[in-house]
Amino acid sequence: MMNLRGDRLENGTFLLLVVAVTVLFGWLTLPYFGAILWGVVAAILFTPLYNKLVTAFSGRRSLAATLTLLTVIGLVVIPAFLLAVSLVQQATEIYVGLEEGHFDLAVVLSQIRSALPRWASDMLGPNWTDANRLRDTLAATLSTGAQSIAGQALLFGQGALNFLAALGIMLYLTFFLLRDGDAYGSRIKSAIPLDPDLRDRLLQDFVTVVRATMKGSIVVAVIQGVLGGVIFWALGIEGALLWGLLMGVFSLVPAVGTGIVWVPVAVYLLATGSIWQGVVLAFCGFFIIGMVDNLLRPILIGKDTKLPDFVVLISTLAGLKLFGISGFIIGPIIAALFVSVWRTFTELRLREVATDD
Repeated sequence: MMNLRGDRLENGTFLLLVVAVTVLFGWLTLPYFGAILWGVVAAILFTPLYNKLVTAFSGRRSLAATLTLLTVIGLVVIPAFLLAVSLVQQATEIYVGLEEGHFDLAVVLSQIRSALPRWASDMLGPNWTDANRLRDTLAATLSTGAQSIAGQALLFGQGALNFLAALGIMLYLTFFLLRDGDAYGSRIKSAIPLDPDLRDRLLQDFVTVVRATMKGSIVVAVIQGVLGGVIFWALGIEGALLWGLLMGVFSLVPAVGTGIVWVPVAVYLLATGSIWQGVVLAFCGFFIIGMVDNLLRPILIGKDTKLPDFVVLISTLAGLKLFGISGFIIGPIIAALFVSVWRTFTELRLREVATDD
């Protein structure tokens, strides 16, 4: 009895130690949580390419992992960097234009109001185009923006260093997960205290959800953003790159989509006399940009990982609020795993009930 009690005490103490050390390690890596997450996501997404390269190079895993990592850099990292540089330039130009008064918001709103029906204009009220109020609001906004930009400029060196460190961690982790991912996966599986079939099913659901979420969200967002930017550029709208990026970002948010960007711009063009540009933008928005989501997303995501729209919306917005930009993938993944776990639990429960009967 004493030995049994001693074994239980020792096992309980060791389990407590395992939990404590795991929590401590999680706290230690928390500053680079985003880099670790994206490293795991990149490894999951590019594993099929890595496997093909391993076969092509007769099992030379390090070479295949290196070439896959270079592909990640060429397809993702470098274009993202160039996009960020161009975006900063366009955002700066727009900011300077606002500060120097090249864009009179009061005049624009007056033009829009004059183009509206009388009932719509009456609903807006008399103060909607109050030039003094708009000028004060705009001045306050510009002042805040100037202070923010100045503060970011002072912290640029430290921010750039942190960014480079996170990028290095992500790429470094991606390389080892590609090369040794199978070995790490086997160790993780053996450590999970679940029935092997149930464990494998949950892990497979996790991988499937990550791939489907990234393909169904990122690919669609990139295509819609590129199409929107090209259309804005072709119509001669200033800041086409910035508008395209905004459409790509908003396409990630269910029930919002790219319409939150191109619809107001189309209304502005129509209200200010640019009739053909407004008509073309509205047509392209409905039948080109909008159709991308309807056509590609079901193909890329598939039926197995399809979540109700309200679940996707809530999990995406909650993820963005809790985890920042990484939340748009963390939120849906958690929601999908929640649905998967409860679906599996329900199936097992029904199986037990049927067996008892």
